[in-house]
Formats: sequence, structure tokens, C-alpha cells
Amino acid sequence: MGMETLEAHLQRERRGLLAHSYRMLGSWDEAEDAVQETSLRAWRGWDRFEGRSSVRVWLYRIATNACLTALEGRNRRALPSGLGAPSDDPAAAPDVAGPETWLQPIPTSSIEADPAAVVTAREGVRLAFIAGLQYLPAKQRAVLLLREVLGFSAAEVAGMLDTTVVAVKSTLQRARARLDEVAPSRDDVVEPTSLRARELLDLYMSAWERSDAAAFEKALRADAKLEVLPSRTWFAGKKTCVAFAAAFLDAPGAWRMVPTSANGQPAAVAWFHGEPFGVAVLTPAPDGIAGITVFGDPDLVARFEP
Repeated sequence: MGMETLEAHLQRERRGLLAHSYRMLGSWDEAEDAVQETSLRAWRGWDRFEGRSSVRVWLYRIATNACLTALEGRNRRALPSGLGAPSDDPAAAPDVAGPETWLQPIPTSSIEADPAAVVTAREGVRLAFIAGLQYLPAKQRAVLLLREVLGFSAAEVAGMLDTTVVAVKSTLQRARARLDEVAPSRDDVVEPTSLRARELLDLYMSAWERSDAAAFEKALRADAKLEVLPSRTWFAGKKTCVAFAAAFLDAPGAWRMVPTSANGQPAAVAWFHGEPFGVAVLTPAPDGIAGITVFGDPDLVARFEP
């Protein structure tokens, strides 16, 4: 097998492999590491690749097993709403947890493939879906993603995971049932490219840049939730969310925001008094913003900037 041929395969599949690894691991950093490990293993094994499957199947087998190894003995990554009930005290002190606790957002542009697959790709990387996947045992997670997101056959998945077609089918049934429990589908979420989604993102950014609590409240729907990582403390309901946010609005001009897209959702890169702050990811719905997940990690700013 020629070296150039493998390089071409790796280039073509890179975004898909990154998206798959991200879904498995819930971490952009760890997903990048998994793709690097996949490339290294592929180069080492290329001379022995005998073509008994397609190169694509072979690469996803390597990536999936790299992820399964990375997940051994590791706690699941989460969002604050997956760790406990919301606080009804907007003045509550934050309960901060370390970075290993949390999901990371990922730029939509880094995982989108061809235009025909964009909508499917966005559905498969929404924060709620990624958070739900983390509840599944690693093998169930792998089977569900390989079968239902990537569309591999049961026989191909059985080969990737060194198991049987019967086992793949039963594992998929259990994974579907569990995912329906922890991450029910949201039919009311609007497409991030829609006029309504762009309008809500503009309202959100404008409210913060103008330090306008009333405008922020107007952008939210009644049952909105607000999560600000790395704190476990989160809030539900428009009034409580606004009361919490009001303490951080500061003076007009304190915040600067630039629109972006993360996890197939509208998002804003944020600076506070000129210093990098993090990325806010919105869940837009027809009647207002249903959720805001703020990743207070200054390092994300440079990684998300256009």
C-alpha cells in the first residue's frame, strides 16, 4: 500500500474522525489526541492492511478502539444540569469543579463535512446529545454512534468491535433506550442558520454588550436554563437566570462578543474588559432562548476566533 494513498484517506476522513472521537469522549482536546493516535496506528499498520474491509471502516475501527482505551477507568464528562438540581438562589456561591468534570464545546466548522451532511452533523453534536451519550457505557456509545450516526452496517460494527452481529443489535437496543431516558429529542430547537436563531444570538450579544438586563430577559423563554462552567451551580426559569446574570453585566461596553457556531448551535465568543473570557453556546427555540451554556475558559477564545 502506498503512503500517499493513506495520507489521502486520512485527510478525507479527518473531520469525521474528529467528530466521532468528540462524541465518544465529550472533549475537544481528547478528541484531537484520539485522531492523532488513529493516524499513528494507521501508519504503523498500513503495510499489513489487507483490504478485507474498506479503508474507511478500518480507520473508524482504529479510532473507536483508541477512544475505548481512553475511556477506561474515567468518569463521564458532564454539564452542570447533569450533576444536580438547579439552584433557586441567584446569589448562591459557585460550586467550582475541575476541567476533567466538564464537556468541552467544539467549533461547528471543525467537524462539518460535505454540505449534504451538515444538518445530520449538527444534530449529532448538539450539547444535549453529547451530554446524553456520556451516560452510556462506552461500548453502547460506540455501537450507537457507528450504527446510527455514521451508518455502518451491523456486520461492519461487529468486525470493528470484535463481537457478533447479534451482540451489536442487542447493544444498540439498550443504547437507544438509555439515550431516550437521559436525552429526549428536542423538536422545538430551531436550526442555527435560521433567521430566528441569528436574531436570538444578536439579541443575546447586544444585551450583554449594552449591559441591558431587560433585553436579556426579553430574549429568554419562560423555562430557560443557564449554566456557567466551571460551576456546578446552574439556574432554571427566566427570572432566576436574569437575577443571576444581572450581577455580572457590569457597565455598558464591559463585554465584547463575536458570533460563532459551536456544536451546531449559535454561539458567542466573549471578552470581559478586553480579556478573553470564554464561549457561550445557545439553544434557540421559536419562543426564545431555551438554554445558555457558558464555558468560562479563556483558552477557548483563541481556539474559536475566526
